[in-house]
Amino acid sequence: MNTTTIQHIARFILELDKLKGVTRKTKPLGLDRYENSAEHSWQLAMLAAAVADYAETPVNLDRVIPMVLVHDIGEIDTGDTIFYAEEGLADRKAAERVAVTRIFGLLEEPQRSWFMSLWDEFDDAATPEARFAHAVDRAMPVLLNLANEGQSWRENGITHARVIGRVAEPIRAGCPALWEYIETRLEEERGKGWFGM
Repeated sequence: MNTTTIQHIARFILELDKLKGVTRKTKPLGLDRYENSAEHSWQLAMLAAAVADYAETPVNLDRVIPMVLVHDIGEIDTGDTIFYAEEGLADRKAAERVAVTRIFGLLEEPQRSWFMSLWDEFDDAATPEARFAHAVDRAMPVLLNLANEGQSWRENGITHARVIGRVAEPIRAGCPALWEYIETRLEEERGKGWFGM
């Protein structure tokens, strides 16, 4: 490997540091601040590794882990939008594609294409790995909200029906056992005022 290649990698890695400054809508447990997208991606990787045996079909974690680590990189340029927001989705996806093209463009080939292929695979959600990655991506904010009395649901007016409508199918499709657990918990907590109106 030559110095130029290392320089490209260093520039890319330092650009990724900006993901730590992208604020999301959910607070980490026990903290009075909002999580950032880098923390979210790390936690998804850990969740994926922990529940991989429960995936709908066997998955290759060597593909899933980097996929969940890159799936939100576009937020460096676009910022985070709460998952439950349905308006403007096509525009947000187009802006994210421009962003990841720029960011992965800091790398040389073949790394540039490899990272882009992971991002595209996640975005398309057509492979077992991508469906599983989507399941953990949808599940993690729900798990945090269930653990912190619906903090972001209450703050953002997200109803129980909207949570179910947005997360049920992707979680069920990628990790049915995880959905079974979450569905039960959502029903248990439904009457506690943890959802928006």
